[in-house]
Amino acid sequence: MDFTIPQELEDYYAELERFIEAKIEPLVARDDNIRFFDHRRENARTDWEQGGLPNEAWEDLLRQARQIADEAGHWRFSAPRKYGGKDGSNLWMAVIRDRFAQRGLGLHNDLQNEHSIVGNFPFVAMFETFGTEEQKREFIEGGFEGSRRVAFGLTEPDHGSDATWMETTAVRETRDGADGWRIDGEKMWITGMHVATHCAMFARTSGENGDASGITCFLVPNPTPGLEIEEWMWTFNMPTDHPRLSVNDVWVPDSAILGVEGRGLALAQSFVHQNRIRQAASSLGAASYCVEESVRYARTRKPFGEELAKNQAIQFPLVELATQCEMLRLLIYKTAWEMDNMPHAEIEKTISDKVSMCNYWANRLVCQAADRAMQVHGGIGYSRHKPFEHIYRHHRRYRITEGAEEIQMRKVAAYLFGYLGPRRGRFARS
Repeated sequence: MDFTIPQELEDYYAELERFIEAKIEPLVARDDNIRFFDHRRENARTDWEQGGLPNEAWEDLLRQARQIADEAGHWRFSAPRKYGGKDGSNLWMAVIRDRFAQRGLGLHNDLQNEHSIVGNFPFVAMFETFGTEEQKREFIEGGFEGSRRVAFGLTEPDHGSDATWMETTAVRETRDGADGWRIDGEKMWITGMHVATHCAMFARTSGENGDASGITCFLVPNPTPGLEIEEWMWTFNMPTDHPRLSVNDVWVPDSAILGVEGRGLALAQSFVHQNRIRQAASSLGAASYCVEESVRYARTRKPFGEELAKNQAIQFPLVELATQCEMLRLLIYKTAWEMDNMPHAEIEKTISDKVSMCNYWANRLVCQAADRAMQVHGGIGYSRHKPFEHIYRHHRRYRITEGAEEIQMRKVAAYLFGYLGPRRGRFARS
């Protein structure tokens, strides 16, 4: 077995580091843009007078960074070559996201807005797999050009993980001689609706509560008559772009269906593994950053004339966190490599539990590491003059989103006890 990171990847990451130093860091240094990353970050990023939405200047800075990265050939790295990307693999993306997060907060990679100079494009895979040729042209090419941006409309006020009990419905209806669908219901936590041109809205079109089939995905334009943003939900980490919205008598034509009618949940699952492994790598990198900063501080802080690091009460908790980071890094990289070496459809059947292990444990670990970093740093660690409170508040959400950790643990349990996956049937009674 060879655990060596490919030299080509090391070379590319060195190129990314040079790019960050030459192009991204000078952008942060201009026009007091550092305010978006220092102790003022939450206030600077948030437009409190506009419902807590992201500040326009903050989002403009993110756009500038993406544009510079795209011109340099980095932003589309993970996208297919035919769309200007480099077919970046899951392993390469995991290593890059891990190392980016190890650098700490910065314009190179700020996941509060799912921003990175090396972008992640789950909708590209979704449209490439399920979209019509016209939809691919409109939403993939339009997405990279900036004319299209799609929000993901699955969760509802009364239904999150239990998506098969969806109350939003769509029924066939002809208007002005055109065949289409009338959609009614409510959605919750639909990230990015303030800038989305469309919402990939999931609605039940047939079947009963609890049925996995019978749910369809519709590409609903935003704005459109009957679609209303009811409120922007303020969160633990501001700003917010997560609304509660209603859809009343919203009509779309048949051409708005993405994928196969009634098979929307399969579509929703199409990119979850790719998202989870990359997000796990980011949480791992952030956890490692918290550990390293704590070690550095403990070596320089000298209460009572002695290094703080000489106390086993400081050493042992950081040793345990560092150990977990090392073990988890191996599992994430191995799982990402396995994902790259099997057909996409096989991931769900064979290693979906490993993806869930990586994701839920990384999200839990980063929260533990950020909390420990605050404790090691004392009062300054609790302040916003250090990034640990921001890291904690941001990454805490991933224990709920991208599949709550309980849902992911349930997936692991199903594989472990042979209800799903390669061990299925192993424990069946003869």
